[in-house]
This record gives sequence, C-alpha cells and structure tokens, in this order.
Amino acid sequence: MELKIGVIGIGAMGRDHVERINERVNGANVTAISDINKDVATAYAKEINATFFENAEDLIASEDVDAVLVTSWDPTHEGYVLETIKHNKHVFCEKPLALESSGCTNIVNAEVEKNKRFVQVGFMRRYDRGYEEIKRELQTGSLGETLLVHCTHRNEYVDESYNTPMAVENTAVHEVDALRWLLEEDFVTAEVRLPKKQTTRTHPDLHDPQLILLETESGTVIDLEVFVNCQFGYDINCKVVCEQGEIGLTNPTYYSVKTERKDSTRVPSDWKERFISAYDRELQLWIDGVKQDHITGPSAWDGYMASVTTNACSEARDSGKIVDIKFESKPELYK
Repeated sequence: MELKIGVIGIGAMGRDHVERINERVNGANVTAISDINKDVATAYAKEINATFFENAEDLIASEDVDAVLVTSWDPTHEGYVLETIKHNKHVFCEKPLALESSGCTNIVNAEVEKNKRFVQVGFMRRYDRGYEEIKRELQTGSLGETLLVHCTHRNEYVDESYNTPMAVENTAVHEVDALRWLLEEDFVTAEVRLPKKQTTRTHPDLHDPQLILLETESGTVIDLEVFVNCQFGYDINCKVVCEQGEIGLTNPTYYSVKTERKDSTRVPSDWKERFISAYDRELQLWIDGVKQDHITGPSAWDGYMASVTTNACSEARDSGKIVDIKFESKPELYK
C-alpha cells in the first residue's frame, strides 16, 4: 500500500522532499500540497498530480492524506503539528518543531495525552553514514572516555535575510541534536563568544563567525564554530577527542582530482548535496515507520531538548554569560 502524503509548504525544502518521496524513496506518494502562495502552489500541484488545499487544516483533515509533512514557515510549525496530532495522523516536521520551547512542550503534552508518538523532527544528521559510524565506534568504548568535541558548521555564503540569532537557532541546532544523540547525554551549560574580528563578507545584522561552547552532564566540552560566509563551500566537521584516540568525519566526496601539480578534493556546495543520502534514508525510514504505526526517529521530546538548548545559547549570546541549561523531566512515552 502506498501512503498518501500531504506536504505543507513548498519552498526549497518542501519541493526537495516532494521530489524525494515521489522519485527516490519507496512506499509513498505526495497526493496533496498547501502553501500561502496560491498561484505557484496551484501550478505545482498540477505538475505533480496532487490536490492543492488553500487551507492547510483542510489538507490535514482530508481522507486523501494518510500522513503530513510540514516544511512551512517556522512560526506555523507548532499549529500544524498540533492539528495533525488532533486528527491522529503521523507528522514529519522540519526543524524547528516550534519557535519556543513552550511550543515544543505543547506538542509533547499532546502526544502524552494520547499516549502515542505521532511526531518525527527533521534532524537528518542522525542518518548520515559518518555520524552513524562515529557513534558505533564510541559505543564500543575502545577509545576510552570522551573528553572534547570540535565541530564546524560552515556555509559558502548567506544572504542579508540571515541574521545573528539564526546562527544558533537555524544552523547550530543541527549540531545540538546530533551531538546529544552521538554522546548519549544532555547539555548543562552554554556560552557563545562573538569574536571582535569578523569576516568582511558579513552585513550589519550578522555577526560572523560565532563560537558556541557547550558542556555535557559528564563534563565533555564542545566547541562549535558557526561561519556562514566562509566562501569555499558547505563544510561540516566533527572530531571527538577521547582518552586513547580521536574519531571524526571525513569529507564525504568519494574522489579527488590531480591536475596542474595539485591534488584536490571537492567541498560540497550546500546541504542538499552534502546530506542527500541522509535525507533519503530519513524519509524512507519515516515512511516505513508510519506504515508500521511505530516511529523511531527524532521525537517531539528531541525537538523540545534542542529548543531549550538553543534558547540557552541565545541567552548566552545576548548576555555574554555562561547560561545553565534546565529541562523538564522526560515523560515515560519517550523513555
């Protein structure tokens, strides 16, 4: 049986997922879309042989939609996810799950009330081969205790709509979730340093680069460089320093070029290129989970934990202080 998927929001991410569901993964098809741009969405619905719903709530309620994928404007996520839970349908929501941790709490409470997981959050790093292999190696214990983690999240460039807070809330959030999953522990403090020296490629509303410091429950210290105008490509790095060795990501480009006395390896251009396999695997496993009525990917609780952490990072950035990170108790549903 093919699942009938309704997609809310057909910007770059939404269209990328539509193509993925219709052309690269198995067991599902996009049957409905909704977007605030009616003319564009109507034409796109016709192109992919789907039904256009002007009202996203009508899409969610439709009998022609088995599960919902939310890739709309960030402030709308909470409402659409809650509406989907109300209709007892599974929902995949791109990050952030909600703008504030209180919104994530509302979603968690809605699932707890029904005693069932309906939500998966789009943290695709967990499905990347490199991160998965690092996690497996750490779980063997062969490298001893984890001491430090060094990360970079670099974009080739961003436009002037990207501002200082987005470096934490829209960019570093991926590392926040991936590292919590990788190390299997939560964070207790956050600090954000804004170096006086910035790239000349930035603009007045963006401090670039930024340095985020996190400490985990066991005392592991993480430094994360966010540099979104690095000019040379989309560069994601993670190195875990342990008592008896180091393990880290390698550039996932599977070839190098030798020419003109140079040996070079290409740097990916953007997130779609770097994580295409992770996105494909993420959606395939979500579809399989919906069919089995058993979702195992990043949960609403994971979305809440990421939100609390990024909120603390934002507070640390604005105050210039080290901020304690405090969470609610985890409900039994997510244990």
